[in-house]
Parts: sequence; structure tokens; C-alpha cells
Amino acid sequence: MLRQLSILIAVSLLVTLCLLMGCRKKEEPAKPAKPLSRGDEASVRKQVEVDVPPSVKGKWKSVKLSIMDKETNREGYVTIDIGKTMKVNGTNLVIKVENFLPHFIMEGTTLTSSSNSPKNPAVQVHISENGKDVFKGWLFILYPNTHASQHSRYGFGLVDFTPAK
Repeated sequence: MLRQLSILIAVSLLVTLCLLMGCRKKEEPAKPAKPLSRGDEASVRKQVEVDVPPSVKGKWKSVKLSIMDKETNREGYVTIDIGKTMKVNGTNLVIKVENFLPHFIMEGTTLTSSSNSPKNPAVQVHISENGKDVFKGWLFILYPNTHASQHSRYGFGLVDFTPAK
């Protein structure tokens, strides 16, 4: 009786093992992603173009940005002329304001402004700290969390803008 029980257990284990092995899908090893070469990276970047229409170009002087220090819970503000670069006092941050679009829209792969009316204001900024890029993208007044910077200490936002005189 004990021998029959041992054989039954061994056969049950063998059947269970065969079922488990038969159900297991053979997976092909994952192919490592090919890193982008400099040429590939440049072609990806060139796909999105910023077009500041003549009706907007030169019509806006500066933007006011907020800089929230998450460690001290203090917010400061800087006003930077469009096309200019500024080092932020008391930090190692450098901010360049590249473009301002008062009525930001995306037409295919082109970022532009559909009018000179500030209906969806956005500013393109390039922020670096100690010479390293920390954020390169767009800040929006109406959608402050869209494409927000993921800096560990500072948060950035577009607060206001000044027309040219």
C-alpha cells in the first residue's frame, strides 16, 4: 500500500511538472534597444519645429517666471527678456528664454501661435544648473503641470509676459 502511494505521488508530480513545462511559453530573449547615435538624435529633434509667425515676432518683450524652491518652500520670480539668458541669483541655475508664443498651438510637427492674442501663452526655456541641462521645454500659464520640470529642488512656471512697446 505504501509503495502504491509513493508511485501515485511520483506520477502526480511528474504529470504536474509536465503540464507546467508544456504551458510555459518559450520566449525569445529581448533584443536590446539600439541607442540613438548623434545623427539619429539630431533627426528626431529636427522633426519638431518652432515657427514664430511675423504677427508675433518682436511683439513681446519679456516673460516672468516663478521659481519654487521645494526645500525652503519659497517662491521667487525672475523677469527675462525673450531671447536672453539670465543666471538666477542665489542658485547655480541659468535660464535662457528661447521663444514666446501667445496663442500656442501644434500643427503637425510645428509649434506656432495662431494669433498674437494671449489665449494659450507658452514660453520655451532652456534651464541648466552647473553647466548641465535640467530642463528644456515649454512652460504654460493655463496648463502649469504639462511637461513640468522634474528638478529635485526647483519647480518652474510661466507667470506673466510683457508686450513690447
